[in-house]
Amino acid sequence: MSERPDDILIDDLTRPILTPVQKMAIDVAGTLPLSFSEDAILSAAEEQTGLCDFGADDFRERLRVWLQSIEEDAGLGPVGRVGVHRDLVRYAANRLRFEDLLKRHPEILDIEIERPIIIVGLPRSGTTHLLNLIAADQRLRSLPYWESLEPIPDPAESPGPDGVDPRLVRSREGYAQQDMVMPLLKNMHDMAPEHVHEEIEVQALDFSSYELEWIATVPRWRDYYLGHDQTPHYGYLKNVLRALQWLRGPNRWILKSPQHLEQLAPLQTTFPDATIAFTHRDPVSVIASAITMLVYGDRVRRKSVDPGAVASYWIDRVERLLRACVRDRELIAAERSIDVLFHEFMADDVATVEHIYTLAGLEMTATARAALEAFMAANPRGKHGRIRYDLKADFGIDPATLRERFGFYFERFPIRVEA
Repeated sequence: MSERPDDILIDDLTRPILTPVQKMAIDVAGTLPLSFSEDAILSAAEEQTGLCDFGADDFRERLRVWLQSIEEDAGLGPVGRVGVHRDLVRYAANRLRFEDLLKRHPEILDIEIERPIIIVGLPRSGTTHLLNLIAADQRLRSLPYWESLEPIPDPAESPGPDGVDPRLVRSREGYAQQDMVMPLLKNMHDMAPEHVHEEIEVQALDFSSYELEWIATVPRWRDYYLGHDQTPHYGYLKNVLRALQWLRGPNRWILKSPQHLEQLAPLQTTFPDATIAFTHRDPVSVIASAITMLVYGDRVRRKSVDPGAVASYWIDRVERLLRACVRDRELIAAERSIDVLFHEFMADDVATVEHIYTLAGLEMTATARAALEAFMAANPRGKHGRIRYDLKADFGIDPATLRERFGFYFERFPIRVEA
């Protein structure tokens, strides 16, 4: 993707100059007492919900590995530790509410998740745009970000006088706070409350996903996660989706997650009738975008930024994801899968969706087409301004040399090299 004169350059990426708001956030976070013990996390969730049944206890071992991994991350700063602690309590509370709902309504497990459409591809490869574009078609059930954060409503809460779900209110407040502290995040990956999100937040209820790697440096957890069969945890995800469908239709899902690239066997086992769309993009562009976003966030999240360490970790992580995809791609039958090339998708978004719909047996009606076109009109590319990514200047990495590492991926898929 070519540079434009109005692209935004983060000129303090590797030597950040903190704003007063960022300094204040770090100072305030440093005053908060935190305990990363298993008992502290689960007790906080019990106090928050008034519930105590977490369901099957096998999650506790994984939670302990998460906690140990976080404590081993010596570079995680006060804001980062507060954020991770808050997330862990939220996941545990969400699990309590899900298990409570299941006890009260066991019929949820009888619900079928039929013929979902699942997008699988690297972060920054067009997955989010494709997800939100298809989700504009109201015939499909999707997961907006606000709902992914708190998937099961608190029975004690009800909409306010304006009819707005209190979970959405909280998400909007959090989004506004994040925008004050880290205003350029929305330019790289907008997490607006109403936008559709991936199901990885729901997978966190079973404390088994690669999500923790995005918010802390946790090689212990990465190795544990990759060393264990994720099929049972994909089954747990499916049960939570059943509950969400029981709470609110329609009954055909549009889902997506980059993690699925390395979990195609569990994905296929769990959703055997899914239509799967694989997005493919030059991994050098993906890495440039992803590590720039992470290093930008690290100015607040970590004690200091280390661009080289971030680049090293995520170059390796992207390679693992892609090698798994190349190895397992044929597990997904041709009649239920499609490869979406980034440059073709960017050239004609709606045509790409039409191809996916044909494969999925879903008619592209005039109403659906109008919804997709309205979404594109309201969400043009670079809506908040585009960030300029420069691997050479910011990370000392030569793009052409890095691209050689991914020759195996270019050999398997006809991906266009990006400048």
